[in-house]
Amino acid sequence: MREIVHIQAGQCGNQIGAKFWEVISDEHGIDPTGSYQGDSDLQLERINVYYNEASGSKFVPRAILVDLEPGTMDSVRSGPFGQLFRPDNFVFGDVIHCPCVAVSD
Repeated sequence: MREIVHIQAGQCGNQIGAKFWEVISDEHGIDPTGSYQGDSDLQLERINVYYNEASGSKFVPRAILVDLEPGTMDSVRSGPFGQLFRPDNFVFGDVIHCPCVAVSD
């Protein structure tokens, strides 16, 4: 069985990624809370490629959302499928304190 970890980075990546999860959730019959609301067994086939099944038959995207600023992540969280993601899958930091930014003399 194949499993995919979806990595979304930056403003553009997170905006496109949020739309991706809306579309893939619709295709698999997953509502914005992560519950299966579909009407076909085909929708559940290979659902574990993109989702982990959590307790209470909730499906959680196998995704990591990364950005240097929390603004885009806040808009994803407040969007139509924001409840779908686990809070600890949002990774963001302050660009001033990021050790990965190079500064030249």
